[in-house]
Parts: sequence; C-alpha cells; structure tokens
Amino acid sequence: MTDLPVFPTINALLNFTAGCCLFLGFRAIKRGNRDTHRKFMIGAMTASVVFLVSYLTYHYSHGSTRYQGQGLIRIVYFTILLTHTPLAAIVPPAAISAVYFAFKGKYDRHVRITRWLYPVWMYVSITGVLIYLMLYVFRV
Repeated sequence: MTDLPVFPTINALLNFTAGCCLFLGFRAIKRGNRDTHRKFMIGAMTASVVFLVSYLTYHYSHGSTRYQGQGLIRIVYFTILLTHTPLAAIVPPAAISAVYFAFKGKYDRHVRITRWLYPVWMYVSITGVLIYLMLYVFRV
C-alpha cells in the first residue's frame, strides 16, 4: 500500500461534503430547525472523521506531495496552506467539544464555541478543496 492515487480525490470530496453539511446545518439552525441542523452536523462530523482517517492513511503510506507551481501561484498556495494547517488542527477538538455540549443540552456553551468554530471549519473545508485542486488538478 505505497501509492493510493484515489485518496486525494476522496479526501477532497469528503472536505466538500463536510462544508456542504456545515452550511446547510447552519442555515437550518438559523431557521429554527434543530432536527435538520442536528442531522447535517452529524453528516459534517461523519465526513470529517472519515476524511481524517483517509488523510492519515494516505500520508502514512504515501508521504507528502510537493507543490510544483512557480511564481505568484506558489505564494498563493503556501499562504493558503500555512493558514489551513494550524486551523485544521484546531477543528477536531473544538468540534468534539461543540457536539458534547449540544448532547448535554448546554446550548449556551455550544453556541459560544460554534460562533467561531463554524467560520474556521468552513475555511478549512474550502481551503482543503483548493489545496487539492492546486496540487492535483490545476497544476500550474
């Protein structure tokens, strides 16, 4: 299991799915629909957990992929990567905390976390897809 070329595509699709679920869940809670919100958040968490397992499996087996772009696009790529990476590390523990407080019915604490978690998680999901596109699709 040394080279698994389908994993980056799967990972990008999982990031995209998580982002869509996050957006739809956010929209549902803003409309007061807690049940729909909960379902979409479970979808976002599921997609993110599967992503993390897939991502770690791929990089354990394959190693890292070097970005080949040059010039301004290289600066753009590394700017995205340098913001994406630390924020991506923050999302799992924050998301677990948010879910914990929601299940415990401590909605004030849940909202306190998700007020900043939602934009960070969305950014990580969107930039994860952009990184994939820059590395594997639009090789400039």
